Amino acid sequence: MTLIILRPFDQPRFSFHLVMSDFHPAWWLPGAHTQTLWGKLFRREPIQPTSVERWTTPDGDFVDIHRLGSSSNAPRLLLLHGLEGTIRSQYAQGFLREAARREWAADMLIFRSCGSEMNHTRRFYHSGETADLGFVIDRLMQQHPDQSLFLVGVSLGGNVLLKYLGERGNLLDSRIKAAVAISVPFDLARSSSHINRGFARVYQRHFMRSLKRKAFEKLDRFPDLIARDRLQGLGTMYEFDDAVTAPIHGFRDAEHYYASSSSLRWIDQISIPTLLLSAVDDPFLPRSVLEDVRTVASRNPKLHLEFPAHGGHVGFVGGRNPFSPRYYAEQRACEFLANHAARDIALPGTDS
Repeated sequence: MTLIILRPFDQPRFSFHLVMSDFHPAWWLPGAHTQTLWGKLFRREPIQPTSVERWTTPDGDFVDIHRLGSSSNAPRLLLLHGLEGTIRSQYAQGFLREAARREWAADMLIFRSCGSEMNHTRRFYHSGETADLGFVIDRLMQQHPDQSLFLVGVSLGGNVLLKYLGERGNLLDSRIKAAVAISVPFDLARSSSHINRGFARVYQRHFMRSLKRKAFEKLDRFPDLIARDRLQGLGTMYEFDDAVTAPIHGFRDAEHYYASSSSLRWIDQISIPTLLLSAVDDPFLPRSVLEDVRTVASRNPKLHLEFPAHGGHVGFVGGRNPFSPRYYAEQRACEFLANHAARDIALPGTDS
């Protein structure tokens, strides 16, 4: 199939929009790993003044929602964080700041076990778990019936978001206007394998320390969750998913979990304008995955694919001055959302 490079909001001549990216990586962060690590090690965002609400889930557990208020007629942004993310994640604060700048309301769903207190049930959260997202969206729709809703997911949160949108398909609430998914691990099996190679093992070790710490904490309440010596010996994401994530959440094994939860199998069913922003040099997945995304996306005109050559994983740091970096992802995401929603209603903060 021949593809035409389109500007973001041109009318498509083929099944999906392949967007020519305006992102230019900072010269002082030339590689994928420096782009990826900058946010964690050096970015410092001021903390936005959110309030926290604890919502009881239908199974008797809870999720925490960090909320940023605005006028009643402003659109509302719902943000989903990545693996082991928190409200303190720099990209999360960046999104909240960008929402506040545009005078939007914003909410951030904190996945189970990622808040200030361990959740109450045996289960955690995972890349394909969409029930909590559906619960939160339904409640937001009930609380704010006159507001349009934007959805943004980052990394694991992006996978959850895309799977949710694909599951709902044409049944999605019409007040949900558009979505953005950033640095998504579209194929969980290949992503899990890729992060166990080369320098990417640094990221794997970081995640494993946090995940195993939480699993040990769970053992105090649920001692049959997994044998302590087996948990201690887990060293890779695949091993953790096979021994912990999969059985706790009803999957046979890691392969079953990956096959069921990968968003690649769901994106062709998405029914609202959705931007997929990923860097070809993302160290969390092989570039062949993005080629497969293009193939699947060819069946869906609602998808906008922006795959710049560089940017790392949740990096996308630009700017000429290292003391004044520019963070492309949240600016681009909110621009995309505002432009698509403006077709239906006038939005505060939308550029003319």
